Amino acid sequence: MPMPQIRRDTPSTARPLRARALRVLLPALAFALPAAVFAQALDDSAFRVAMQAAERGQPVAPAMQSHPAGAWLELAALRRNLDTLPIAQGRDFMTRHQGQPVAEVFREGWLRALAKRQEWAAVREAWAPGTTNATLRCIELDARARTGATDAQWTRDAQALWRSSGSSLPNECDAPFATLAARGGLGDDLRWERFDLAVAEQDVGVMRSVARGLTSGQQALAEDYAAYMAAPHARALQWPKTARSRLVASHGLAKFAKADPLAAERQLPALADALGFGETENGRVLYQAALWTVASYLPDSARLLNRVPESAYDDRLHEWRVREALARKDWTAALAAINRMGATQRSQSRWTWFQARTTELTGDRAGATPLFRAAAKSPDFHGFLAADRVDQPYALCPLDFSPSTDARAKVAADPGLTRALALYRIDRAGWATREWTAALRNFDDTQRRIAVQVAQENGWYDRGVFGLGRQPEETRLYTLRFPLTQQALIERESQRHGLDPAWVAAEIRAESTFNPNARSPADARGLMQVMPATGAAVARRLGIAYGGADSLFDPATNVAIGTAYLREKKDMYTLPYVAIAAYNAGPTPTGRWLAQRPDMDPDIWIETISYRETREYVARVLAFSVLYDWRMYGQAAPLEPRMRGAEAQRTKRFACPGA
Repeated sequence: MPMPQIRRDTPSTARPLRARALRVLLPALAFALPAAVFAQALDDSAFRVAMQAAERGQPVAPAMQSHPAGAWLELAALRRNLDTLPIAQGRDFMTRHQGQPVAEVFREGWLRALAKRQEWAAVREAWAPGTTNATLRCIELDARARTGATDAQWTRDAQALWRSSGSSLPNECDAPFATLAARGGLGDDLRWERFDLAVAEQDVGVMRSVARGLTSGQQALAEDYAAYMAAPHARALQWPKTARSRLVASHGLAKFAKADPLAAERQLPALADALGFGETENGRVLYQAALWTVASYLPDSARLLNRVPESAYDDRLHEWRVREALARKDWTAALAAINRMGATQRSQSRWTWFQARTTELTGDRAGATPLFRAAAKSPDFHGFLAADRVDQPYALCPLDFSPSTDARAKVAADPGLTRALALYRIDRAGWATREWTAALRNFDDTQRRIAVQVAQENGWYDRGVFGLGRQPEETRLYTLRFPLTQQALIERESQRHGLDPAWVAAEIRAESTFNPNARSPADARGLMQVMPATGAAVARRLGIAYGGADSLFDPATNVAIGTAYLREKKDMYTLPYVAIAAYNAGPTPTGRWLAQRPDMDPDIWIETISYRETREYVARVLAFSVLYDWRMYGQAAPLEPRMRGAEAQRTKRFACPGA
């Protein structure tokens, strides 16, 4: 049975208040909920209180020590005092929980603490082979060096770490690298190897750091290379005509092209002639000059795109060549750009749709029809548009998933999954994810899908996104991939503000995957990811009850404010697809896109949005609207009038192509 929609805490200062509120509500819930559900809620409440106590260094109720996730309570208590924790106690914890995520989480903090304490023998004892974290690898190398274990294997390990990246490595790596250099294991050849990696990463800081360690005869050139990467200079014309000079010069000029494409283009001929650039080096610079021009639809976009050698084109630049032509309404050029794509890219529903559209716009309606029919086989934004165009049902082939009772019970009883769900229910999502990932390693495909189902019944809805996808057919598990809760709330608030409820559900799926406690790095909160300032302003304008930023974690408050805000965007922009863009990107870029490309068909306007995130977001929300029509009502409103804001009945059927 699905868990009731009881609010969970969030990682915020309001957590104690919510815990108190839940303790007040529990006696009343006992009369309203089935016994098993009430018992789970009571257990979660006790576990939450125990975790908060452990994190504050307070005693934990003895009964909680036998909780399935009780080891995490012990971890929470131990982490408070890692700098003074007796080594024997740390060793004991890892031994008792060996092989479990809780031991690995402890080990990560424990190794750092031991290094800070300079307990090098203990670091080596606590080390786990296979650790990939660069900071921890450097701590372990340092520990071996400080305990006299700088043998040939140590040298190989340190050299492997040195050449592992052209980007900056953690400060903890400084000591082992200094030891490596002192032992003669960091010669000029190895330094140049990392220098070249840094060039490819265009990381000036690493280039300069590596240059300082080169012998005097090579240091000056390396430092001049780094200076060019920071700001191109005329001295590069006098560099030796070598592969490394060409690598540095082309990457440096490509980096400069991101800031000033036309200036980079002007400097290219002299540099190419002086250093002997080939097609690879020329293409590297011209690629960036074209990309950073076309991304803003500047006047030189088409010319620069045509200068890029075909060998330098990748999928990204092929797409921008199409968008540039679409933005100019040059349908012939757009069609030619699509036809120059590779077969795999061209066969994607997006580009099949635009191949059909540009074929149609160049006057060949008969030639466009089979392309529309091909695109209509895909259950996505462009596939749904194509189905409208050729009057076909929307393509959808849902995969039924009904595991046996025994199989489901076995997965639900898995200790790792049990711990993951318990941690998630008390809002320790990071730890829950560690347990989830470890549990899934032991599941076959069917068990993994059951785990997703069980997780969603416990309110962990995004597992349908992050727990599926290993097998192609899992894209057809639509009820798992598109969870639906709070339907009555969504329909009520949508009706209040004159919005399409499937659109609102689609926004929630795109924003939070129906997690009421979702919180973004920018502090957007709740189901519809409302910013606190926005929430306060909308509530004030419309007289909606608002209890401060933390009230946005309440589904009723969040959806009331989120739908009101969405309605404001719709009133401002009239067209839903523009309102969706503004909901994601804000008014300034949306206004710029409208001014740059007015009176453009919706599909073309969406495709020519400059920001990749917003471009994909708008298409995703519109597609999700169709899928939530299917989930909520069985039939859908046609997508073409829906994105224009026209009233349309849900008359569109769903069918599996070829079934």
